Amino acid sequence: MRRRKFLGVLGGAAAAWPFVAFGQQAMPVVGFLNAASSDGYAERLRGFRQGLKDTGFVENENVAIEYRWAENQPGRLPAMADELVRRRVAVVAATGGNAAVEAARAATTSIPVLFVTPDDPVKLGLVTSMARPTGNLTGINFVSTELNAKRLELLRDLVPGVTRVAVLWNPAGATSEFRLNEVRDAASAMGLQIRVYNAGNSREIDTAFAAMVHERSDAFFFIADPSFNNRRIQLVHLASRHAIPAIYWQREFTEAGGLISYGSSIGEAFRQVGIYTGRILKGVKVADLPVVRSDKFELVINHQTARLLGITVPPPLLARADEVIE
Repeated sequence: MRRRKFLGVLGGAAAAWPFVAFGQQAMPVVGFLNAASSDGYAERLRGFRQGLKDTGFVENENVAIEYRWAENQPGRLPAMADELVRRRVAVVAATGGNAAVEAARAATTSIPVLFVTPDDPVKLGLVTSMARPTGNLTGINFVSTELNAKRLELLRDLVPGVTRVAVLWNPAGATSEFRLNEVRDAASAMGLQIRVYNAGNSREIDTAFAAMVHERSDAFFFIADPSFNNRRIQLVHLASRHAIPAIYWQREFTEAGGLISYGSSIGEAFRQVGIYTGRILKGVKVADLPVVRSDKFELVINHQTARLLGITVPPPLLARADEVIE
């Protein structure tokens, strides 16, 4: 009885809160700022909405979401961030790359901004402390760059005799150079030779693959970048057509026919952003929301693709996989 009464009081307070905080608005408004496009974001959006639901908010029922997609044109982000500020959103979820976070941070120092980044947010200057952020930023560090050495190890385990690895990167990425240097160091320690190819758009991806084939690369490695997310079908198709074994950083690539992926659960990271969004809507301060470091990793192997490439997956690697796609 006491629990029911408490929930009833809480529900009444939550229902009244938007009117107190937002005048005549019927519900709070959340800004969702993204550097890419909605294509390929279904799983992330499911996670984000699930996190909101976990805290009592359902889109179009008691919370509105204003989406702004830059369509892989980062120069559009500052204007979009300014538009969300003028819209007087309650919180901005800045996703799809660090450029979105920087745009949101430049647009406001008062509206809470939630980030999703694979890089160290302290080194990026987004927060001064993971445990107790200052200012108006906090979010999720889903850990990607620190896994590059592990991905190279998995690639070597899966492709016996691999020595020459083609590395695809987008030099325009905000932290791409840091990630590339990390891959270089890891490859050197393993005795692997790498050749780096620049690709910032679909045409450059085609050109890079043609060069990889010409130079007879043994395998293919990505430097994680948001611009590649919306081009995953192209990337997986080219790797398959040219029979180049490749490792990816997100499961969506493997689900689309890629050979193997290893990385943080992006859906879980976005669910955490949704949870933090809901908690801010309920009045929790940014300083009381420590940066969450994602600790859920997924190893996914597409066994069907391995067979098409003539690769026999070692049984110990199959046993370690979180999912095997047959």
